[in-house]
Amino acid sequence: MAGVGSFDLVLEEATAGEPDLHTSRMREFTVSVTLSSVTIDCADAATLARFWADVLERKVDEGASPEFASIGSEIGPGWSFVQVPEAKGPKNRVHVDLSVPDLGAEVERVVALGARSIADREEGGFRWTTLADPEGNEFCLVAG
Repeated sequence: MAGVGSFDLVLEEATAGEPDLHTSRMREFTVSVTLSSVTIDCADAATLARFWADVLERKVDEGASPEFASIGSEIGPGWSFVQVPEAKGPKNRVHVDLSVPDLGAEVERVVALGARSIADREEGGFRWTTLADPEGNEFCLVAG
């Protein structure tokens, strides 16, 4: 049985040597690794969590402090914010892409919440805007 938050992949595999490709057998694979949380290092966890809660239209979990805060712990994967002593480096090695139905309207909304727009891009049929949260962590809003 799959664990909470995991998912099952059911793959159709053509039967070897069968001339009829519509004949298939099913194999079920259970993925045992699941995403628990997206964690962001920051200077003020509670303040950054409030920004992201507004972006994601969710609530900050109870008990938020400058050292630690979270969003969505009851409906994972959640978002965690952890205070660290060092400042953010020049560029994130990993960032979050958020799909939005109306790119222009969402960019305007998150900028009004405190994000900074960095660049508008279009490539390979995809359109996105790269932004930075109030502490400089990059993320993208992707048209879709």
